[in-house]
Amino acid sequence: SRSQAVSGRGSGESRKSTAGSGGSDGGVMKQLNLFVRTKSDSGKRLTDQEILQQIKVKNLDTGTEMDLATAEDQLPQSINPLSLHIMRLTSEYTGTMFSDTRSLDSETESLDSRMTDFEIGQGKKKATFGRLLGNVTKSARTAAKVFTEEVTKRQKSKEEKQEEKLGRLATDISTTDGVQVSGNAATANGFKRIQAHKSGPYDFENIQFGQDLSGHHQGPIWCMKFSLCGRLLATAGQDCILRIWVLRDKHSFFNDMRRRYQAEHEGVTEDQLVHDEATEQYLADPESRGHIFMDRPFVTYTGHTSDLLDVSWSKNFFILTSSMDKTVRLWHISRKECLCVFQHIDFVTALAFHPRNDQYFISGSLDGKIRLWNIPDKKVALWNEVDGATKLITAANYCQNGKFAVVGTYDGRCIFFSTDQLKYHTTIHVRSARGKNAQGRKVTGIEPMPGEDKILITSNDSRIRLYDLRDLSLVCKYRGYTNLSSQIRACFSPDGRYICAGSENQCVFLWSSMHVPQALTARKDRNNYYEAIRAHSAVVTCSLFAPVPQLVLEAVERGREAAGKEGVTKKEQQGEVVISGDFDGDIKIFINQRKVD
Repeated sequence: SRSQAVSGRGSGESRKSTAGSGGSDGGVMKQLNLFVRTKSDSGKRLTDQEILQQIKVKNLDTGTEMDLATAEDQLPQSINPLSLHIMRLTSEYTGTMFSDTRSLDSETESLDSRMTDFEIGQGKKKATFGRLLGNVTKSARTAAKVFTEEVTKRQKSKEEKQEEKLGRLATDISTTDGVQVSGNAATANGFKRIQAHKSGPYDFENIQFGQDLSGHHQGPIWCMKFSLCGRLLATAGQDCILRIWVLRDKHSFFNDMRRRYQAEHEGVTEDQLVHDEATEQYLADPESRGHIFMDRPFVTYTGHTSDLLDVSWSKNFFILTSSMDKTVRLWHISRKECLCVFQHIDFVTALAFHPRNDQYFISGSLDGKIRLWNIPDKKVALWNEVDGATKLITAANYCQNGKFAVVGTYDGRCIFFSTDQLKYHTTIHVRSARGKNAQGRKVTGIEPMPGEDKILITSNDSRIRLYDLRDLSLVCKYRGYTNLSSQIRACFSPDGRYICAGSENQCVFLWSSMHVPQALTARKDRNNYYEAIRAHSAVVTCSLFAPVPQLVLEAVERGREAAGKEGVTKKEQQGEVVISGDFDGDIKIFINQRKVD
């Protein structure tokens, strides 16, 4: 590991990295020590499909080898483009299409893994078919008939088990007005709350549906983040646009902020005045009084040319976004244009403002470097590089109030650096002691626990692990959700009592970080006592808790009062607010309001 100030050396770093990772000469391109022909012997440029066919990849779960073009055809349509790019770089892929080889512990599959729309038994069906053809000497038609009956029997049994468990463990989710949510093609019976066991848990038993912010994002949402004050929500993804949403009751504060700046520096246009008038009409409409957020984005920012992967807020309403276009961009809520562009050598997968000094931020990139940027100077102050064969940084954050910068890697390592000098400190290997998860999988999220010296790490083995930073011991492993190829990251509620995560099986999962098993023999370092929200019709790519839930709960109560319904007292306004975004670009808000005795 090395640490170095790069004042005056930025261009040298760029030249070195570019030469090592790409470039072509004479129709041959080198990528991670792999030479690929880009032109035929006659000098004709090869198509993308012909280039992909030269590259052989291996399924880590099954050992099967095939060319990359074939592998990409078999990948599910909801694959994250970052994950797909990493698969190309490493010549390795893990596929949800091979459902029977999912990276699971020896325990049985969770209820919601069985509820998924993916074909769970597909791999076994093929094996059964081959065995039938090899062992049965009857005609092909007879063999096919036996095979069909066997599959139908198995499928029927599976559906019966699903129906039985759904009836016992699922309850309906109503709106905050007490109305049952109407279903769609994926949730024909309405939104559902599911609990892992008959004995509970029941922390989110009374969760309600608050608002739908769908219809704005074109394509998947890859990242969501609340401002520190809890009044603004940033969402971004495949359509390259950063959208900022504002709580309905707080719109005037931020609108005035923008208009003051525009009046002093830019001038207020006629279009903006028309927009303000339409907004006033919306706010005066009795139908909008029950809305938590404004029904359309407060502001949208364009400039990135590829998928946005991460977003971070400063306490002064500056916003950073990272992208697959190899840049980080800086914005401010009062301005309409990008303030600064920080160029990188490869995809910028993660970033975070320094929690105590927002003139600095860290970024993690697929070139294996963690960089500490000085925003006023617009340059890298410090950088370091992860070691090992696979130098792909896939997650980054600060912990212990900025004392350490932490990066997660493609091969399942969590590496800590001291923030002041960006020197290597220690490493956590995020993996199981044995079984299929003994090999480290991609780290997709790093989240410090509020008020504790603990850190929550999400990874592509469908596990979330809580570690104690004092001795790097594993405190608890959370399971139940599915995260095999997505960039899903788990997060804490503001008080640290609960954990939420999206899932590839279209649910939002919730665990209690304070859960104590009832059985004396149960392991205290394992937690599969989840609750899940089934309300999306696609992979839930993002989920998070509102950092100041009281703001949202007050808005819900005002909506109830405006509708002439009985509310609760201010003392009773406690609970959690969960926001989730999915692969189709839909955003949903859920309210878990509890009465305090």
